[in-house]
Amino acid sequence: MKVETKEKIEAEIQDWQYMKDLPPMWFGFVFTLEMKVYGDVYDLYSYENAAIHRKITVYYHEETKEYKVRVLIGLTEFCNIEYISPTRAGLEKILLERFETTLQSLAKFNADTVSCIVLEKKILEWDYVAKLPETIEGFKLFIKPDQPVKTINGSYILFDYCDFATDSNFIIYYNVFRDEFFGEAKIRKIPEVNYVFDSHELIELEEKLDEHLLARLKEIRSRIDQ
Repeated sequence: MKVETKEKIEAEIQDWQYMKDLPPMWFGFVFTLEMKVYGDVYDLYSYENAAIHRKITVYYHEETKEYKVRVLIGLTEFCNIEYISPTRAGLEKILLERFETTLQSLAKFNADTVSCIVLEKKILEWDYVAKLPETIEGFKLFIKPDQPVKTINGSYILFDYCDFATDSNFIIYYNVFRDEFFGEAKIRKIPEVNYVFDSHELIELEEKLDEHLLARLKEIRSRIDQ
């Protein structure tokens, strides 16, 4: 980040009353004044609940010249496009309108916020959840289908097997725009797409999970341990 950009942002937030008035604890999330630069990103502050592996960070992105909000759920991190603003005043308006609700939804699942397309797909009632072990090949079942998590570009996490110690996981997503289920892994933070689980219906996905899930997790574990 350029020195002049850093100084500009610091001048803009020096007397930012909104940030000064933020509570130290909010829905179980702990406030941290970050004020740290990572490449072209300047993290301003965050709220984190380490026990449930969730964090939300307000930051400035030099490349796009915008204030943004970054969400971390388990090992999945993304920019929440609802918060993008070129000005601090614009960001504050969005934060006042949305941030409390966003933080509350991170703290506790609310089925009312789930897309009607996901509901119509009967994902929340999917009984395959009973076949998903709590732990398998050293991975813990972090997210379950009865509480899917919305990410970006119309995708929901149906379930997520995580190994936080190695920054590795395996996720089954559902994308509402493509009406498609698909799998994606991270192996020591490096994303890897696998097309074996691509499906359009739950029954099709079930068959592929029965046949390939254990083998896929074994493969990921083997590569983690290399």
